[in-house]
Amino acid sequence: MADTLTPERAAERLRGLSADVRGAVLLDAAGSLAGATDDDHDNAPALADLARRLFEEVDRATRDWDTEPPEQVEVQLPGGAVFASRTPRWTLAAVAKRGALSSLMLYDLRAVLGELEGGPAIRRSTSAEERARGPATEEHAAEELPMPELGGQ
Repeated sequence: MADTLTPERAAERLRGLSADVRGAVLLDAAGSLAGATDDDHDNAPALADLARRLFEEVDRATRDWDTEPPEQVEVQLPGGAVFASRTPRWTLAAVAKRGALSSLMLYDLRAVLGELEGGPAIRRSTSAEERARGPATEEHAAEELPMPELGGQ
């Protein structure tokens, strides 16, 4: 299928969803770099190492808790923010602008990981200007249905 999201394209897909993403990397279950945003290939190994170490530290800090390991991490810094989300197969981490909305960034990370895991493709809404160009029909309105919920959370 031509539109299937591949690991190589996942980080760039995240950037396409959020203008706040400066760079992103995707790691496989072994912690190896599987993909990066197109213009970040020089910095990708360092960002991948930091994402891997971030979850290692989170796991170490929470190992005595009576709960599952955290699936998401957010770190706010003076110059920006780091957001990361993981599944058993993948870890997706992004460096974002300081003003990035946490809930949207984490939602976008989960959406990309869900699509990568074989879930529904992420659909982007069209702007009012784009919709105005087309006829106002029921079929056209049906194209703008909301995205399905991710997981059961």
